[in-house]
Amino acid sequence: MGSKRYVSWNVNGIRACWDKGFRDTFQKLDADIFCIQESKMQEGQLKIELPGYHQYWNYAKRKGYSGTAIFTREEPQEVILGMGIEEHDQEGRLITLDMGEYYFITVYVPNSQNELKRLSYRMEWEDDFRNYVTELQNKKPVIICGDMNVAHEEIDLKNPATNHMNPGFTDEERQKMTELLSAGFVDSFRCLYPDRTDAYSWWSYRMKARERNVGWRIDYFLISEAWKDRIKEAAIRPEFFGSDHCPVELVLSF
Repeated sequence: MGSKRYVSWNVNGIRACWDKGFRDTFQKLDADIFCIQESKMQEGQLKIELPGYHQYWNYAKRKGYSGTAIFTREEPQEVILGMGIEEHDQEGRLITLDMGEYYFITVYVPNSQNELKRLSYRMEWEDDFRNYVTELQNKKPVIICGDMNVAHEEIDLKNPATNHMNPGFTDEERQKMTELLSAGFVDSFRCLYPDRTDAYSWWSYRMKARERNVGWRIDYFLISEAWKDRIKEAAIRPEFFGSDHCPVELVLSF
């Protein structure tokens, strides 16, 4: 029996991250499928050559904003950009690959923003995304990865008590993650490490937050419950720098 390794990383601008050693990180992590979020790039702004990989990009209409990409060794049967809802598909937040035996999705969930000014839109987006992945899951198993912009439980951030009204830890956002998991998905990291504390994937650039490990776990690999026994490893890789997020990883047996 073999295994496949998947990596997801919010790079906070691929052009800046490229200059901070992205290629070395990419090679060291040696993934079968490697995803990025927040590419902040338009087509043609950076020539990325990664031999042995097919690459697929979803760019935001707005320049220097959002965007996702997937690099995969195995060529997918189909590539779908967005979820087929025009209102949601302007920001390059979603790529789906049909890998034959399963669907693979990378996602960059909208941030609710300061003063929660985008929270109501985020709630609509969450419902439509959940419906989209549920329809796919009715056909075959689904793997979802990316920056989901929510710390689901109090264990998933350093200072829960002071963040209940802040974007990424509101009751509303956390409830949407609960609803997504209840639709037949498991959080791979918590599946293996239900009680692990101080495990974060994002740190503010302010107040030496990363040095002090004052962080949030907002980057995930979710997997259809039917496949949870295939999980060999789910890891957070804070030793890799280049962004305010670190890569997260999933290894499945096949």
